[in-house]
Amino acid sequence: MPASPAVLLVSDHVDGCVHVVTVPDGEVVARLTGRHLSEHAGFLALLGGRTACVDDRRGELLVLDPFGDRLVEAAVPVAVPAEHLAGDPAGRRLAVTTGLGRNTEPWSDLLTVVDLATDEAARVRTRTGEPGVTLTGGQEPLVVLRHREPGALTVHRFADLLAAPPGCPPQLPGALLPLPDDGHGDAYDPASGRVFAATGEGVHRARGEGGGLTAEPVIPWEHPARGWYLRLDTRGPALWSTLRGGPTDPLRWPEWTNHAWRHDLATGRTSLSALGPGLVFRLAFARHHTAFTRIHPDGDELVLLGLDGTVRRVPLPAMDGAPGRGATPWEGVERRAVAASPGADWVAVTRGGHGEVHVVDAASGREVTRLRLSTPLHHGGHATLRTPADGAEGDPVGR
Repeated sequence: MPASPAVLLVSDHVDGCVHVVTVPDGEVVARLTGRHLSEHAGFLALLGGRTACVDDRRGELLVLDPFGDRLVEAAVPVAVPAEHLAGDPAGRRLAVTTGLGRNTEPWSDLLTVVDLATDEAARVRTRTGEPGVTLTGGQEPLVVLRHREPGALTVHRFADLLAAPPGCPPQLPGALLPLPDDGHGDAYDPASGRVFAATGEGVHRARGEGGGLTAEPVIPWEHPARGWYLRLDTRGPALWSTLRGGPTDPLRWPEWTNHAWRHDLATGRTSLSALGPGLVFRLAFARHHTAFTRIHPDGDELVLLGLDGTVRRVPLPAMDGAPGRGATPWEGVERRAVAASPGADWVAVTRGGHGEVHVVDAASGREVTRLRLSTPLHHGGHATLRTPADGAEGDPVGR
């Protein structure tokens, strides 16, 4: 692969293609075909600009190196459909949980753990559902699963899971910490050793100790809404989420309210920034900005929150097949993915169904490149932007 200050990986999980594009010049340097990546499990940043992801059709964990001589550095069989993906802070030990896939009820209880240094992998049975996952650090990392209905954080020793015999045996947790039933959103801070889980009450936190977890006070949302997504900011000790409020009926999604929520882990202070109505979910970190996409029938936009408190709103062209009034914003509609690297000022936003990616300079709010790819990027696809030493691997949860 040619050297580049930044490389964008764009997955079309419907058509089964991964595009590798240099930024900002927009040169497509590689395509990985026949690969249907799990959009829900997302991309997990690893050292050296590498990334891990899961091919939901072939049932493989992939390690991709867009800066190396071989794009596919490793491929390891794992259980699918992949729900969540996480690694330990060293990026050596990984875990993949399974979820619903294209089913209406939870049916799979399989968990896969992988040691990339030894090429070992094992599958065990835990509990059906849509579990989140984090891995703690140290010589003996713990695998922490976040369950719903009933809500709980369950703890397994990674070494015990990896040593499980063949046949996907059931594994009981070594420790359990109760949670509310509506958990959604996970993070882990390697610096403090704390695990975080988002619920309607706020962000629950626990510290790994002696093979178990010790609960600490809940971080309140300080707003009537709640966050369904949680992310560690590798640029500083902070957690981010998007708080969604308004009517619970998904048919009224254009009326949803959205606020960027940031909690400073060093000072304990929380700040809120209004993003506007409509559909806002995932976010991305550029060098000096946090990026959100907002979809609304009256017009879409990229919202850039500067670390200096500035707010830029960049209008985005409409998508054919975009969510409309009177229908849900998820089923059979086009959406947008957003990607950025804490080592660069570029922000990439997909235009679902059009095969386009807008590359924006966050410092100026100006679109510098519009990529036109060979697949339509239905449902918005998924994307990640890396530079070789951007430190994004400091967040060890797939996004």
